Amino acid sequence: MRVLVTRPQHSGERTAKRLRELGHEPILLPLSRPVHDASAALRGLSTTKGSIAITSAEAIRALTSHAAELAIHRARAVFAVGDATAEEARTIGFTSVTASSGSGIELAETIAKQAGGAVVYLAGSPRAATFEKRANEIGLQIVVVECYRMEPIDPAPQTLETIFTHQRPDAILLYSRQTAKNFVRAAAAQMQDGSMDGMRFLCLSKSVAEVIPASLQSTVSIAEMPEERSLLSLL
Repeated sequence: MRVLVTRPQHSGERTAKRLRELGHEPILLPLSRPVHDASAALRGLSTTKGSIAITSAEAIRALTSHAAELAIHRARAVFAVGDATAEEARTIGFTSVTASSGSGIELAETIAKQAGGAVVYLAGSPRAATFEKRANEIGLQIVVVECYRMEPIDPAPQTLETIFTHQRPDAILLYSRQTAKNFVRAAAAQMQDGSMDGMRFLCLSKSVAEVIPASLQSTVSIAEMPEERSLLSLL
């Protein structure tokens, strides 16, 4: 099966490898790029104590080239959404890492059960409000530190024409609501002229799926759990 991957380049290449291992043919179309702010991350860590919350591996990647400054923080408890993000944290030396399954809701509830005091949240922009909303509801105090932002990438019209006319993916993977919005905007012409007829939209969550136009909702499938393993199982 030919599968269009809309993740940023670094994450997209990892997904492409998994797709090949499953016998599929990936097509990479990054629709955003991360811009890291390591100074903000390190400043946030140095002015706080206690646990660290992470909902994306990009927060960890913001710190990868700052091993010396990070050394004094590696024993702090890290709570991450999903196994992949947790593994990224272990890779740069954090020694107490807990992965919550599911979304930011489960992350907030896991931290509330296992940690006390304020939690520093290494976050990106834009981001879903799920974790912060649930933390507020259950009285979990968080300190938000924005350490990366995702910039949209506008693919060239020729690139889109090649993909949807000559490569014809069978499925399109969409991991975030913002990426779905970027895709709908970039591929508006193809959505209107029938170029996407027969293609499936595989979405990580209901929130992501809501962005797909009503005329294409019959081709949408939603992962049972908001994690890549569950998403790829839809193929």
